[in-house]
Amino acid sequence: MKALVKYAPGNGNLDILDMPEPSCGDDQVKVEVAFCGVCGTDIHVMHDTFRNYPPVILGHEFSGTVVETGRNVKDAKTGERVAVLGATAVTCGQCEYCRSGYFIFCRNRRGMGHGVNGAFTRYVTVRPDQLYRVPEGFSLAEASISEPFAAVVQAVTELTPVRIGETALVSGPGPIGLLAVKLLVAEGIKTIVAGAPGDGERLDAAKRFGAAAIINVGERNLAEAVREETGGAGADVAFECAGHPGSVRGCLEALRPMGRYTQIAICGRDIEFPIDLLFYKQLRLQGSITYTAKTWDRVMKIYAQGRIRLDDLISVKLPITEWREGFDLCMDKKALKVLMHPV
Repeated sequence: MKALVKYAPGNGNLDILDMPEPSCGDDQVKVEVAFCGVCGTDIHVMHDTFRNYPPVILGHEFSGTVVETGRNVKDAKTGERVAVLGATAVTCGQCEYCRSGYFIFCRNRRGMGHGVNGAFTRYVTVRPDQLYRVPEGFSLAEASISEPFAAVVQAVTELTPVRIGETALVSGPGPIGLLAVKLLVAEGIKTIVAGAPGDGERLDAAKRFGAAAIINVGERNLAEAVREETGGAGADVAFECAGHPGSVRGCLEALRPMGRYTQIAICGRDIEFPIDLLFYKQLRLQGSITYTAKTWDRVMKIYAQGRIRLDDLISVKLPITEWREGFDLCMDKKALKVLMHPV
């Protein structure tokens, strides 16, 4: 089968190769991939700035259909439409983090698409507990966005206190930021979205998704603009989704005293920021990395309720053989979400 493979360490070293089709073990489920989203992590793996173990098939945001089950598998059936939690491909299952549900901190963890083979191909094999059944009426294309959506659901609904009547700032209108906008708007939160000069189309999308205001930081000072939009008060909560030093500083400056700040994006480098603002404003600063299995349960319930759809986030669908175009669209900010499918 054709697959997008990181075939050797180093910058680049990515190509479409013929890989053996995986066999389904007694305790496994075989899934035919429908769609797999291009993620910033994939681009980091390409540039060798995210830990990876070549040769490895890329891709971890995916959905598909169960086509085979091992003889010991009781709770999965062929034909089921599923989204797959790839981050738990390898865990020890015994450490305090695995036992408490925070598997992301397991020292032995390896995720699909960088630690073990992922889904930029036709078939994958996984454990049954990695499967989440997609509700009727929700497309497999939308379901392939479950992984980044779960990360946002944890940040916005599980870790950060934000209530109707408050104002939230989302800085960085990429896919993660726009997913945060969708969730905040669905919860009735007044949401301000900030982006850089090259984010025009993404800021327009934020407005379509229900943002109360959009701010181009190339034209307006972020903190001043937020104060104008909040009657001088500042934002109650800020979600940093850009991973840029200027965005971090802008969010801290835009928060009101006793505001809350949640870091969702990876900066990927050491940065300087005005730490005294934490003291003088008595801010609450925290990070949110990925999700738990319970978060994925919540995601499927959100889908089933029908208040949030993700199809308008999908800009283009490409075969994996056109991966260069898909990666370029993401890096050049010319698309919201790029999905790829097997050939």
